[in-house]
Amino acid sequence: MSDSRVSGLYKLNVAERIAELERRGWLSASHARDLQAGRQVISAVAADKIIENVVGVFGLPFAIAPNFIVNEREYIVPLVVEEPSIVAALSSAAALARECGGFSASQEESLLAGQIHIADIADVDAAITSLGAAAEELQSLADAVHPRLKARGGGVRDIEFRALDLPDGTRLVVVHVLVDTCDAMGANLVNTICESIAPRIEQISGGAAVLQILSNLADRSIVSATASFPIDALATTGMSGAEVRDRIVLANEIAVADPHRAATHNKGVMNGIDALAIATGNDWRAIEAGAHAYAARNGRYAALTRWLVGADGELLGEIGLPLKVGIVGGTATSNPAAILGLAIVGVESASQLAELMAAVGLAQNFAALRALVTGGIQKGHMRLHARSVAAAAGTPDSDLDELVGKLIESREVKIWKAQEILAEQDSAAVPGAAFTATAAGKIILLGEHAAVYGRHVLALPIVDAVHAAVTASEQSTTLTVRDWGLRAVIDRASTDGIDAVINLLLERLGVADDNFTIHVRSKLPRGMGLGSSAAIVVAIARAIGRCKDKELDDEEINAIAFACEKLAHGTPSGIDNTISCYASAMLFRKADSLHIERLEIGERPPVVVGFSREMGLTRNQVAGVKARFDRNSTHYNAIFDQIDEMSIEGAKALRSRRYTELGALMNICHGLLNAIQVSTPDLENMVALARQSGAVGAKLTGAGGGGAMVALCPGFEDQVRSALQRAGYATLATAASNGAAID
Repeated sequence: MSDSRVSGLYKLNVAERIAELERRGWLSASHARDLQAGRQVISAVAADKIIENVVGVFGLPFAIAPNFIVNEREYIVPLVVEEPSIVAALSSAAALARECGGFSASQEESLLAGQIHIADIADVDAAITSLGAAAEELQSLADAVHPRLKARGGGVRDIEFRALDLPDGTRLVVVHVLVDTCDAMGANLVNTICESIAPRIEQISGGAAVLQILSNLADRSIVSATASFPIDALATTGMSGAEVRDRIVLANEIAVADPHRAATHNKGVMNGIDALAIATGNDWRAIEAGAHAYAARNGRYAALTRWLVGADGELLGEIGLPLKVGIVGGTATSNPAAILGLAIVGVESASQLAELMAAVGLAQNFAALRALVTGGIQKGHMRLHARSVAAAAGTPDSDLDELVGKLIESREVKIWKAQEILAEQDSAAVPGAAFTATAAGKIILLGEHAAVYGRHVLALPIVDAVHAAVTASEQSTTLTVRDWGLRAVIDRASTDGIDAVINLLLERLGVADDNFTIHVRSKLPRGMGLGSSAAIVVAIARAIGRCKDKELDDEEINAIAFACEKLAHGTPSGIDNTISCYASAMLFRKADSLHIERLEIGERPPVVVGFSREMGLTRNQVAGVKARFDRNSTHYNAIFDQIDEMSIEGAKALRSRRYTELGALMNICHGLLNAIQVSTPDLENMVALARQSGAVGAKLTGAGGGGAMVALCPGFEDQVRSALQRAGYATLATAASNGAAID
């Protein structure tokens, strides 16, 4: 059995979490691939077969809570929920509980009641007597409705009869058919039984069956769970464990006595239970209805849990509630997300799932009460909400924690405030006297690698992708690229890495003896094939030129940037630095003299760029292609000639906005790039996702070996972007710009 303890899961990105769960054995290779590809999401076509009038599919986060032990068995718990802090709270509570032995849970029986209400009876008591005498016959009739259920060990366990007095004095007979539905929730099964035996009940009682349906108050399927926490495990900064224990006990007693508090108390319990129910394809509405009805069973709505002081001073918690769930049938077999959830949770029976649900409900209640009686519930909520807001505002990972702290301190946890703080941080980092400049990134539509061998390449700019700010320094040259988490003091004697590039840049600018403070902001992630290194060099060169009052035209800047590209990447084509300088869509060819045909295209092409989970190192990919070219130059030249022709034809299609034609060329080009071994399984998956979501063309862009994918998707940009993001891939933000670029 795998250990469910997984520390630091929240620190990983989506792809890394999936990989870690696969490595630990909680995900099979096929389920991991499904998650990576976003295939756990039900399609609109499939949804249309489940309910009426479908127009789309609504998504919710699918998460994992590790650390659970229930009845000495390890679990990681799949959760579908949108409320911040639930997953973190459950994970923390489970981690604390496992140090004390985990949770114990039990379900003595699991029966679902079907109800048949009989009206218009002359003598109710006589009818109940007659029905009781026919109970064995009725049970045989009921079992005959689903003979295979009895063969599996289930079936009707009992039939009960009682009188029901309505407010107006009318008396009815209520028949309860108690059914063991095995591992199915059993709603449809029980409804069918009720409808099938109702005519015979009418004959015996002389009345009329007015209702024939299950009851969601599953009080013959009560599940209980318990946990114990020693007081030293409860202590917080400024509060002893005994004090925390006593406050939790008091908070629970308040929820027992006050229905208004009990509603919120039990909502917290259901936060965990509902999330697990949805993740496993169970009817969370039925579970909610039954739980709240059970909470009012004594005539007053009260807490579902009980917390008390144990014999040795420990905190004891227990919960009891009706839980009739299933692991077969219905959504559990028709929704790929539910199938995945059940596979992750790994239960062997419906009762085992119900026991886990009860433990999850108790854990969620413990976490909520502990937070409520110590630092307050909002502290955790607001920090998680602030992280979401900061991410939505485009905060770099390196600045996220600092910005979250400032957001919470400001008490304005809003996107506009996050953007304001980011702007203030930028202003503080860059002196007002700084000299600034921008440069473009690039997206190659057609021509990767062939361009290195003198063929044409078709590319689009990402305008103003990099911004550099430079001031003169008396001490040393420093480079900060905040978006990459890079802060470096340049070694002026170094001939390696970023130090060598900056030194060459300063030498070519004629300022090798000067020092500068350089701050860079980049929309382009590193190693994604979008020309980030060239754009940074171009932006810095322009800014230093302005700082030193040097008149440098684009041709001079381009030559300097190309020299730096050669130092960084070996034998580049020159497209990166060229498009960075000129910031225009272009058809480019490297020859004895550069051939640059700038394209006037009039509108922003409808493209989406997605980022692979692997960085692509241009130097390695170019060197690898060269080695294979040298071994098989005839075939590689033939491939590069085909790519050359497609780049030229693609430029014509781009000019005239014949996007379907251009997309077809991109698809063919991607196949050729795969043939020269620069694609990866991750890139292939992204390309397939994009095409399946409406892209007319999709291919890797840049050197490959990881990096990025570009999709041409007129009319389907949102769908393609959403499909990639659901699968855990980041995408480049796009918006209308100058008509010839991506901004």
